[in-house]
Amino acid sequence: MELEPATLTTINEWLNGNYDQKTKSEIQSLLDNESFTELTDSFYRNLEFGTGGLRGIMGAGSNRINKYTIGTATQGLANYLLKKYPGENIKVAIAHDSRNNSDLFSGITADVFSANGIYVYFFSALRPTPELSFAIRELGCKSGVMLTASHNPKEYNGYKAYGADGGQFTSPDDTMVMDEVAKITSIDEVKFNRIEENIELIAETIDQLYLDKITALSVSPEAIARQTNLKIVYSPIHGTGITLVPKALAQFGFSNLTLVEEQSTPDGNFPTVVYPNPEEKEALTLALKKAKDIDADLVLATDPDADRVGIAVKNTEGEFVLLNGNQTGSLLINYLLTAWEEKGKLDGNQYIVKTIVTTNLIEIIAKAKNVTYYNTLTGFKWIGQLMTSLEGKKTFIGGGEESYGYLIGELVRDKDAIVSCAFIAEMTAFYKDKGSSLYDALLDMYVKYGFYKEELVSITKKGKTGAEEIKAMMEKFRNNPPATLGGSKVATLKDYELGFETDLVSGEKKKLELPVSDVLQFITEDGSIVSARPSGTEPKIKFYCSVNTPLADRSAFAETNVKLTEKIKSIMSDLEV
Repeated sequence: MELEPATLTTINEWLNGNYDQKTKSEIQSLLDNESFTELTDSFYRNLEFGTGGLRGIMGAGSNRINKYTIGTATQGLANYLLKKYPGENIKVAIAHDSRNNSDLFSGITADVFSANGIYVYFFSALRPTPELSFAIRELGCKSGVMLTASHNPKEYNGYKAYGADGGQFTSPDDTMVMDEVAKITSIDEVKFNRIEENIELIAETIDQLYLDKITALSVSPEAIARQTNLKIVYSPIHGTGITLVPKALAQFGFSNLTLVEEQSTPDGNFPTVVYPNPEEKEALTLALKKAKDIDADLVLATDPDADRVGIAVKNTEGEFVLLNGNQTGSLLINYLLTAWEEKGKLDGNQYIVKTIVTTNLIEIIAKAKNVTYYNTLTGFKWIGQLMTSLEGKKTFIGGGEESYGYLIGELVRDKDAIVSCAFIAEMTAFYKDKGSSLYDALLDMYVKYGFYKEELVSITKKGKTGAEEIKAMMEKFRNNPPATLGGSKVATLKDYELGFETDLVSGEKKKLELPVSDVLQFITEDGSIVSARPSGTEPKIKFYCSVNTPLADRSAFAETNVKLTEKIKSIMSDLEV
């Protein structure tokens, strides 16, 4: 294998440019060892903003997370802000999670902003992503940056950029930021020299303000008061959740919290898990053991930047089972709408939001409660954008996405595991107060509204060749959609990139009202849905499969679950993935 000329040109720019000696030595070592595949992946492109900002493997190179790609991104963002708000006193907020180098990269980000005359509110220690979103709004900032790679493996880090509303950038501003970053042709254009007077440390004051405001959102404080001793096990999985989740639960009124001590110390090496992701059962092994030991009511685990939460509850046999993101999201919306309804707070002006790949059970519940619901593209930035457009007009109760991210209330514009942990505990107390477990509540929800079962199949394709393979897969499905899935005829194709919904029987087309996105949805005659979507933040293509059927009663759950599992297997087999 040889290096392509464009890649070699970029490598030489780094070897001969104003980069530190350690970086140059690392690149030269790869050249000497003829590590051409790694060099290609490190330099074949510039790391770009995707659906979640920058995210990548740490190391030397234009396609890696390092001092220079972080500095270039920040200089581009600073240039965007200076053009968008000419003559204004621009303020930004910066926070970081527990990942290796996150504190270093957050400091570099602060250096560049301050050197550009932008005032920085800098969290003095690690803090959750949702608190950054809250701080942006609370402190009147024009932007903010969170240094995190969420739940990715330890080799990764990332950079989430936020706008003035506390949400991640959407069109056209995301493109404007990218354009400004792309205009930077030399590292010499990046201002790295910190101006101390432009940086103010923040932490505990914002913590308490945030906690007080989420506590004010509580809908069932009287149920919590009666169930204050609810046994909760919590793991931050070596991340930032330890800073606020225990405090939030205590302030809501829960007095019996057991921490997973082995995972309570922030550590970017994530020593007790293979993958710091609350979607993975392995990551909750220690929490589940602790829960079994003390016979807990609820298990909570948050990812490293504490914007997503995984939960486990006891089933009817007393065994702990993990709920997936669709189950938890449906339970939360069902609880919120039920509790609001019981308090007489639903007046027709409220709404909930989900993404297009999240279970339709949420829509069914909202319709039954006569509450407006919206679908957005995948990625919480679209939920945040919708919330901002409706601010002051309608009241946002809650929303979420299947990937374990939820939000209750309007305090932030991103998924929030802090408020979610507090409300999942409140929801558990609410049902326990009525003599029911959270698992019972799940089955009752299925009996009432239908049993919806979802599964995500994720295929990883790394590097340049992987990106090309993913593109080819999407083209194949776009040009030759499957005729049947799981024994049912495919009736509708929604192509969010072309912007049309096609009736595959009549050929009739309807315009889709959402922004352009590389997503395909196949909807069968029996109501099954498969969504195909390349990830914007990882080298993956994801297939979201949803099937449903009525559930006669709780006792029919196990048998029905097996049937739906087999149906999903049949559908995925038909897709040949």
